[in-house]
Amino acid sequence: MKKRISVASMKQKGRRLQQWTAQQISNITGRPCVKDQEIESREMGQSGVDVKLYAKAKEMFPFSVECKNRERWDIPAWILDVKKIQLPGTDWMLVVSKNNVKPIVIMDAEAFFDTYEILVQEIWK
Repeated sequence: MKKRISVASMKQKGRRLQQWTAQQISNITGRPCVKDQEIESREMGQSGVDVKLYAKAKEMFPFSVECKNRERWDIPAWILDVKKIQLPGTDWMLVVSKNNVKPIVIMDAEAFFDTYEILVQEIWK
């Protein structure tokens, strides 16, 4: 018989992915990632995006981020969820993971290519 994971353990897995994602955004933007600063992981039970971005961090990383750390994936439903909470002036982004799988980013293809085009133009000026 397969042991069910407790609700507390599920929330802890989700919280770890949110905190990891917030730290990755901090690493690439150089903006602070701590409570009441430019980047912070949303507290469990609050509605809205999972990684809150303010000020310069939001300008540098214009994405509404939703994190899902689950064993069963329902990508189409999660895309609908993140689009519902997408903040104005941002593109949506899902960060998904499960046990023994590195986090994966899922985002709108046009937003990815637009972002990558800007990056390439900056690098090859």
